[in-house]
Amino acid sequence: MVAAIAENIRCTHCGAPVEFKPGELVATCKYCGFTTVIGTGQAFNFEHSMLLNRYSPEQIEEMIRNWMRSGFMKPGDLSKKAKIIEKNLIYLPFWVVTVEATSKYKGIFERIAPPITKEGEINKEYNWLVLARQAADFPTRAYDVPLAGKVPYDFRKIEGFAKLLNSEMERDQALELARQQIDEHHRFLLQQNIDRVIEKTTTVDSKQMVYLHAPIWFIKYEYKGSIYQMLIDGAAGMVLRGDIPNTKF
Repeated sequence: MVAAIAENIRCTHCGAPVEFKPGELVATCKYCGFTTVIGTGQAFNFEHSMLLNRYSPEQIEEMIRNWMRSGFMKPGDLSKKAKIIEKNLIYLPFWVVTVEATSKYKGIFERIAPPITKEGEINKEYNWLVLARQAADFPTRAYDVPLAGKVPYDFRKIEGFAKLLNSEMERDQALELARQQIDEHHRFLLQQNIDRVIEKTTTVDSKQMVYLHAPIWFIKYEYKGSIYQMLIDGAAGMVLRGDIPNTKF
């Protein structure tokens, strides 16, 4: 996920080199925190916030061991036998899109006889999270981003051992992706009310967009010769994803 540095530009604010990789569109200077749009050099004109990491590597390891000891689906000796081989803290870039979304629909409810035609509307408000990386396997829908804890971006609050990734999406691209994902989500919700869709239109009214860096711990551990991965939210201490070794009963 973290490739070799390909190019760099000069920060228009402090003059320091700003490292970026092919495909990244919004870069943040690690020396002064100034954010610019690559290619134009223009200052980033959206709110740039961050979530603070609240856990040390030692605390994260304790959290991993506690997770390994809990749950009946895990091997009984997992906590004792597993070897943690990587604990990387990476600040991932997200676009948080605050929207009101409305889907009007007409469809057939076929679970009764005779089938009936139903019409209705789904209206919801979202703080929709879009990972600002083009190719990344991250459980965005499982990540309940703690927006109440966000603060203005401050490069001085980034740990020296942590990595910071830049955005590979501009605002309009992130907004369009959010629209598509919300439309798919509403189509899923429709399955509760109808079995066959005849008509559906979805409108998404964007209220606000925030560019946010969030601390995620990327963990790898070895157990009986196999490698497994975990993702932990560094702001709230939640395990977002954890691979569990197969257990034979």
